[in-house]
Amino acid sequence: MQTYEEVIEFIEQENIKFIRLAFFDVFGEQKNIAIMPGQLRHAFEYGVSFDASAVAGFGDPAKSDLFLKPDPTTLSIVPWRSFDGGVCRMFCDVIYPDGTPVEKDTRYMLRQAVKAAAKEGFHINVGPEVEFYVLRQNEHGEYTMDPVDHAGYMSLAPDDKCENLRRQICYTLQEMGITPEASHHEQGPGQNEVDFHYSDPLTAADNTSTFKWAVRNIAEAAGLWADFSPKPFRDKPGNGMHLNLSVHSDDGKDRTDAFMAGILKYIREITLFLNPKKNSYERFGQMEAPYYISWSHENRSQLIRIPADPSGRKRIELRSPDPSANPYLAYTLLIYAGLEGIRQHLTPDRPMNINLYHADPDLTSKLEKLPSRLEEAVRYARESDLVRRILPRECVEAYSRRQD
Repeated sequence: MQTYEEVIEFIEQENIKFIRLAFFDVFGEQKNIAIMPGQLRHAFEYGVSFDASAVAGFGDPAKSDLFLKPDPTTLSIVPWRSFDGGVCRMFCDVIYPDGTPVEKDTRYMLRQAVKAAAKEGFHINVGPEVEFYVLRQNEHGEYTMDPVDHAGYMSLAPDDKCENLRRQICYTLQEMGITPEASHHEQGPGQNEVDFHYSDPLTAADNTSTFKWAVRNIAEAAGLWADFSPKPFRDKPGNGMHLNLSVHSDDGKDRTDAFMAGILKYIREITLFLNPKKNSYERFGQMEAPYYISWSHENRSQLIRIPADPSGRKRIELRSPDPSANPYLAYTLLIYAGLEGIRQHLTPDRPMNINLYHADPDLTSKLEKLPSRLEEAVRYARESDLVRRILPRECVEAYSRRQD
């Protein structure tokens, strides 16, 4: 949908009673305010005000009046709330009272990154693969760390107790206008993965955010809960958010290697925003999570691998991000890092065609590494010219102060 009139027609046809206007704080946590259909014209024309000082990353109490302006192209039914009249959701642009965009809105940042790439003749696609654990609630509805099953990678029922849940997730996402590419049980007990077909970065980030929201609600309705944290169990695989990235140029030339080289060059400086929690760093270096800054074809022990693809399409898979990242911010920084690689005509080092988890220490000691602690990632981000050019100071400060 493109216009207010189309939205109104849809709302009347579907008996929608509440419209959730959604946006995100600097950490990617979804916020929303609900309005009724009679307020929608005002929302489209002027926006709906909120107290920005109460939202992480936006905050000056002295100038706290910001507004939410709905993006009609993001209209979606909320299937699990259709009891007495339907509920729908639209993502919003965050604007100042004069209607100009708020630079600290991470969704706006991503839109600007996409425009910057297009201006230089490049179009990026992103396909995320998101992992999560499904755990039980006790008889009081409290969250436990008891996995719903003890199945393994791509197991079947009856060992896999999550088949029906994943099916419900996929059906729900389809109702919301999102079609997953694949879903399966992962290696950890109660661990699952859902993969998405590639799309433009803004759509991919919207879909990633919608997916996490939907999964949490569907699990809750089943008396379970979904844990997207990077390392729920110290001795089990962590949750990754592997990102498949492809770059297409207007002149038809393949710039994948230069784009990848840019990400490899700047990865330490942007890791804070791809892996923003303390236990993000407990995941690195084990159970198919990378630690060394390297690449190779097909090799899952690398930071970046080039997946085999019989169709001949070329993409890179970045394996370090985890689901606690704000996808709008993560995709923004990766686009700019890749563009720097193209601008600087960078070429990647030779591929590391070995299993780095069992490699000779004499070899691995010569390789650059990802940050090993959150504090180290903060230091790299604070010292980065690239981060300083791209992100508002308040954004970097918010991540630097984060303690969880």
